[in-house]
Amino acid sequence: MKNRLLSLVLIISSLLCTKGTLLYSQSIELSIDSLIATKFQSDQPGGVFLASRQGKVIYKKAVGLANLELGVPMQTNHVFEIGSLSKQFTAIAIMMLLEEGKLGLDDPVTKYIPDYPTAGHSITIHHLLTHTSGVKDFTQVSGLNDIASIDKTPLELIDFFKNEPMDFPPGEQYKYNNSGYVLLGYIIEVVSGASYEDFINNQIFQKVGMTSSNYNSHSKVIKNRASGYQLKKEQLLN
Repeated sequence: MKNRLLSLVLIISSLLCTKGTLLYSQSIELSIDSLIATKFQSDQPGGVFLASRQGKVIYKKAVGLANLELGVPMQTNHVFEIGSLSKQFTAIAIMMLLEEGKLGLDDPVTKYIPDYPTAGHSITIHHLLTHTSGVKDFTQVSGLNDIASIDKTPLELIDFFKNEPMDFPPGEQYKYNNSGYVLLGYIIEVVSGASYEDFINNQIFQKVGMTSSNYNSHSKVIKNRASGYQLKKEQLLN
């Protein structure tokens, strides 16, 4: 799903920046419709698309279904779980605290989580930000499916993976890592004195007018939330 959305965004962006015959022979709406139709069907998980040009919205449309079981059509006001796009907000929050002098990029994790096991290494905030920490990615830890649908506190999630063997010494390799950003999220709480949810909401969402953005929860009722679906590996191979 992520790859399909990214491909469409790149193609649509190219269309909007091009003054070729396609835009002159067809309306922008029809051009974008035809692109989206190659990836999304009306009876399958859908999405919401918006395009703007020179600050003006020129395309806004929902396609497909928001819930397959109930056959609910996607609407433009539906909200989505954004997955790893959350990492950019975590990184911004860390840099905000850095600017305030409340932490340093070379600070070790143990400065904020004293009992975190590091196997004798120094794991810094910089390592966590840049996916070079060597910490085991919790998505690769056995038992993840048992906790995937349960809301856990940051410390409970950290306890889930902290005793796993490291993949490599900090700084020696790059390996995309979700655990590092869980640790960063908790460090934000320790340094700011606020929950991660409150910090992101008060310091970012409210200040830039992101009124439809919220901290995700599996236990809360979130208005207009679209259901999420994931292709299994065998489906991707077909």
